[in-house]
Amino acid sequence: MITIANNSYEVIVIGILAAFFAQVIKFLIFIIKSRKINFKIFTTTGGMPSSHSAGVMGLSTAVGLIAGFDSLIFAVAIGFSLVTMYDATGIRRAAGKTAACLNRMMDDFYNHDVKAVGGKLKELLGHTPFEVIMGALFGVIFAFYMHQYLTTHIITLFE
Repeated sequence: MITIANNSYEVIVIGILAAFFAQVIKFLIFIIKSRKINFKIFTTTGGMPSSHSAGVMGLSTAVGLIAGFDSLIFAVAIGFSLVTMYDATGIRRAAGKTAACLNRMMDDFYNHDVKAVGGKLKELLGHTPFEVIMGALFGVIFAFYMHQYLTTHIITLFE
């Protein structure tokens, strides 16, 4: 019997589910804005909210709730989260802007026949700071809610 509360299983479950539900929210926002259904949204990076931020902050918050916000492992988890979120807004966003610029150049150079050189580069790689903050807030709130739920409703696997 495995209990999913106040242990590493809870941390893993919260981190994965926070990222998954952020992708679901991103999918719903896309449907509302474009009035189209595109299942590729579930596998793309970028967009609102950041599922990377939601996942890592959900994981870090769960670690803090279980091990204590003054623990060494929480410090490591929050450090990991900050690097991940910085990367999402900095490096990956810059790479996306570079891809957009290269796509425009290739479009002009090859007279709108970009497929001749292998197609367009992926432009939506990173996040705006707002998307990262919203993902992080979602992850923290989700972790608090799930921790409360899991500790009041004992859930076991493999009974």
